[in-house]
Amino acid sequence: MAALKEKRTCGQRCEDFGRFVWNSDTGAVFGRTPEKWVYISLYYVAFYVIMTGLFCLAIWTLMYTLDPYTPDYQDRLTSPAYNDTSQQSNHNCTRGEYFKQEKFEAPHHTKYSCRFTQSMLGRCSGLDDPTFGYNGTTPCVIIKMNRIINFLPNNGTGMAPHLNCTILSGHENIDMMEYFPTNGTFDLSYFPYYGKLAQPTYVNPLVAVKFHLVKEREAKIQCRVVAHNIAYQDSYEPYQGKVVFLLKALK
Repeated sequence: MAALKEKRTCGQRCEDFGRFVWNSDTGAVFGRTPEKWVYISLYYVAFYVIMTGLFCLAIWTLMYTLDPYTPDYQDRLTSPAYNDTSQQSNHNCTRGEYFKQEKFEAPHHTKYSCRFTQSMLGRCSGLDDPTFGYNGTTPCVIIKMNRIINFLPNNGTGMAPHLNCTILSGHENIDMMEYFPTNGTFDLSYFPYYGKLAQPTYVNPLVAVKFHLVKEREAKIQCRVVAHNIAYQDSYEPYQGKVVFLLKALK
């Protein structure tokens, strides 16, 4: 029959711990001699120096291969969506033509951006009516395309893409729609966009729509840009390429 292990007293346990901390017979500290502590310290120092060097090399390689003007990954690249915004004027461009720039010829090693003036929005510019029609039954909705680097909208006919708004809840709620600029076109001169660093003063082309509502009626509107390479019927992205909103005329 095996003998029971003798129970050690608190004093004996403290003595064992003290011997572990410092063993006078072998000169070991916490179970290792000073020589072994030197070896293991050198090992970990070398290990972490190498790991730090590899990490720095990986970061340097990544940064070296990145283009500061064009991100490697762009979400929602294939089709832009829309948002409401306002813009200011910039540089004059030739209308109806893509404004492609191979070199950085603008000041501070940048590229030129095209002018878009507030007056181009006509009756929706806010110059004559600061309320933009919201004090009555003719509200204006100002729409822009998201900025996508190097994107060239193409409607398949060589003409500029244009905004098309339709009534989803019934035509009787809208008497008329007016587009500004004329025909709701996004002029080709604002494309392509080269990025914030290359074009720090870039402004998006805007299209405004003035809706003439029937009093005390609401209308659900869908607006999209008609272009060959802008998708808008995607079950996974229901708001890709279009915007849907509700307008209601108050009493």
